[in-house]
Amino acid sequence: MTGNEIISLRESVPPDVREQEPHDTEHDATNLDQADSRLWELNRKRVCVLVGSAMLQLPIWGFAMNYGVFQEYYSSNWSLQGSQETTGIIGTTSNGVMYLSMPFLFALFSRRWARRRRTAALCGAALTCISFLLSSFSTQVWHLVVTQGIMAALGCALVYSPTTLSLGEWFTTSNRAVAYGVVLSCKNIVGSACPFLLRVLLDRYGFRITLRIWTAIAAGSSIPAIFLIPTHPSSISSSTHRTRKIPWHFLKHQTFYIYSVAIILQSSGYGIPQTYLNTYAHEVTLLSQTSATLMLTLFNVPGILASSFFGYLSDNKHFPLSAPTVTALSAVSSALSAFLLWGLTSQGSMALLVLFTITFGFFASGYSATWGGVINELEREAAQGNEAIDTGMLYGLLNGARGIGYVSGGLASVPLLKAGSASSVAKFGYGTTYGPLIIFTGLTSVFGGWGLIWNWKKLPHVM
Repeated sequence: MTGNEIISLRESVPPDVREQEPHDTEHDATNLDQADSRLWELNRKRVCVLVGSAMLQLPIWGFAMNYGVFQEYYSSNWSLQGSQETTGIIGTTSNGVMYLSMPFLFALFSRRWARRRRTAALCGAALTCISFLLSSFSTQVWHLVVTQGIMAALGCALVYSPTTLSLGEWFTTSNRAVAYGVVLSCKNIVGSACPFLLRVLLDRYGFRITLRIWTAIAAGSSIPAIFLIPTHPSSISSSTHRTRKIPWHFLKHQTFYIYSVAIILQSSGYGIPQTYLNTYAHEVTLLSQTSATLMLTLFNVPGILASSFFGYLSDNKHFPLSAPTVTALSAVSSALSAFLLWGLTSQGSMALLVLFTITFGFFASGYSATWGGVINELEREAAQGNEAIDTGMLYGLLNGARGIGYVSGGLASVPLLKAGSASSVAKFGYGTTYGPLIIFTGLTSVFGGWGLIWNWKKLPHVM
């Protein structure tokens, strides 16, 4: 072949072919940079969602978890018109309204109103702040019930539901339980720190100024946190399709009902120590009022680690445990704590009561952190049946079951307390006025892990 022919052949080759190799190299490098950039942006948004969700635990749960501080203040500094005993329903009403409204709110913002999540959360923050501000001007007891027990609770639920939906969507099956656990740990930090804050404010300024300060705290923490939590793109895109509805296939699976019943039972007993631990410590173990109040803090502190720990157990890859195993570990351990520690406390046995408070607080507080594993299990069942599943809606229904448990336990505690011994002093806690409550707490706690018994045929595959 002559030189002219070689030159002719080279000139006949298209320019894009001659430059293909360097062009592909540059294209691959660009793709890698774009992938790194997308990954960095994804991680940044996940961190923002986690931080925002953690911050929101203060305005959402700070009052509801620590209403007992206000209740104690009202009992010794009564200045309102109406029955003083009525204030006792404010705390249970607040928790009940919040949890029972969550299934409806989760359904509302899961699909069609997904675009309005941030707006709804801001409206909820506004309602919460307005409610606490109005309650500071209360002159009759029913004013407190309406503003604190109902209006503020609805506002908090309106903040919690859309932001928690976004939290579950930004974290996948492999790390969702850990994310829930971290946020629940922050909830327990709030429950541990706020009693001291509220007590100092109440003693120094009274309940009216305290409520106005709390209004400012709620506004200052909720509004920035809400703006840190973006709605996941998948929900925004799905909300544009008017025909797409919430998939309810999981209602056909027994697994959903097994765990729902377990949550109702565990929650009905979980609220008992929170309500009566203070008075039990003061009346039975004869602790000072300060030491008795400290028990509530000791109850919440272990939950800071417990929620992250049980969330990790549900997601860990080194020693994978099934959802029935993790829930049973939390439920059975808290039941043993109630039966063997709380039930055997006697007059002056402060050490045993402290041990119960810490162990029950750890294992019982971590129970809700196991829901991430429960949702993962239901997702796998849906995948096996080639069914769609809305994890946000599912999480809302689990919270609704928790609300039913709280209300049921509160209603049951009154006749159980009356059924106990007339004496507050006995050799063991079982023989006191609180004996039936102790037994009720232990039994309902252990049945919170009955999913493992229902799943007994799969025991060889559980571990």
